Amino acid sequence: MPQDGYFTDDSMLRQVHREFAVALSGQRALLMQATHPVAFAGFFAHTGALDEPYERLNRTAQVMDTIGFGTREAADRATRRVRAMHKRVGGELTEPAGRFPAGTPYAADDPVLLMWILASLVDSSLLVYEKYVRRLSRHERNAYWQDYKVIGNLFALEDHEMPDTIEDFDAYMRDMLTGEDLFITDEARELAVRIVMKPPVPFKARPLLELANQITVGLLPSRIRRGYGLRWDPVRSVALHGGAEYVKRLVVPVLPDRLRLVSSARAA
Repeated sequence: MPQDGYFTDDSMLRQVHREFAVALSGQRALLMQATHPVAFAGFFAHTGALDEPYERLNRTAQVMDTIGFGTREAADRATRRVRAMHKRVGGELTEPAGRFPAGTPYAADDPVLLMWILASLVDSSLLVYEKYVRRLSRHERNAYWQDYKVIGNLFALEDHEMPDTIEDFDAYMRDMLTGEDLFITDEARELAVRIVMKPPVPFKARPLLELANQITVGLLPSRIRRGYGLRWDPVRSVALHGGAEYVKRLVVPVLPDRLRLVSSARAA
């Protein structure tokens, strides 16, 4: 594994993202990101994500893997490409969306929108890791967030544009989830259908995908789940929690590295 990367093997970012299980956070993060109508216009409508959401997931995963496990040179090269793409994306909302009137300007390099995109990734990754791998201490969660702020810097976010500590980050998420900025548009609901109901996978893979979908839907905040019109009930909730505890206690600890860790981490 490259030793001149932004992160070391004992960093919390690598500790979390070396786990295959954390890949389950991708769909949730995408649906969280799409709940901000201005961010949706900037990051989805202009990138083809509405038509090919799994392509966006794959691109994001590749870039994040390069940042987390690659060399600084490779990470800088990858983030320069993304920043260049962001600079080309801008426009105005064509229709009102929640508190945002038609004509509201957007730009993909807007730090407020970038922060929500970043936060959705962080929140989803931490949630899935703690649900399926192990609980993290306050110190570990804060160390993870400090690592992610380095990623924010790489995407042109300044330190003052991001929460300082993990407690500040948690407060930011609470404010976003209870505030008025999030509003799920019809296009965002269409995205959810494409991700959860009509994914481009072979029929034989549908049972496994259905399990991933249940995890995605179950781990969404209830307000977001309702906004997307995704069904959930207490029976599914109990099954999700029980399954997660089984995986965390009895499966993950005994898995060999080739099944538990991503290839970038196994290369160490």
